Amino acid sequence: MNTKKMATNAILIAIGAILHQVTPPFGMQADFSLAMLFIIIVFNKDYKTTLLCGIIMGVFAALTTKTPGGQLPNIIDKFITCNVMYLILMPLRNKVNKLVQVSILLPLGTLVSGTVFLTLLANIVGLPGGLSFNVLFISVVVPTIIVNTISGIVMFKIVEKITSVNGSYAVE
Repeated sequence: MNTKKMATNAILIAIGAILHQVTPPFGMQADFSLAMLFIIIVFNKDYKTTLLCGIIMGVFAALTTKTPGGQLPNIIDKFITCNVMYLILMPLRNKVNKLVQVSILLPLGTLVSGTVFLTLLANIVGLPGGLSFNVLFISVVVPTIIVNTISGIVMFKIVEKITSVNGSYAVE
């Protein structure tokens, strides 16, 4: 991987982690680190980058989680999600443009991530407040899918504009 791509990926990871940390939870929290992870997956075609960024994002999400006991579920969740999304994206890479790719990954990936996270949380430490999986899924995961999709597309367009100007992702 060239230096420009590594630096760009590091900056995107940092931005995602910072946004995840400073975003206040209002019953649910938009996962900007997850949105940045999907943007990185779309811009980088290699599996090694996807896996490494997924693990790093999982660690940062674990460090910044506001969910009691959510540390380990966050790490495992990002690892599983990045692998599933990479596999889903493989057949689409040469068939649709990057905006369509990210528009598919954002809602689908947030769905996978939220489902995996809640399942792991329930099995490792228990769900918060004694709430059921279905209640948390409907009240947290579904709104997060909507927020992540909209904000992720906006972030993608910004990253696309910036990287097309400085050529960071010019090498495909």
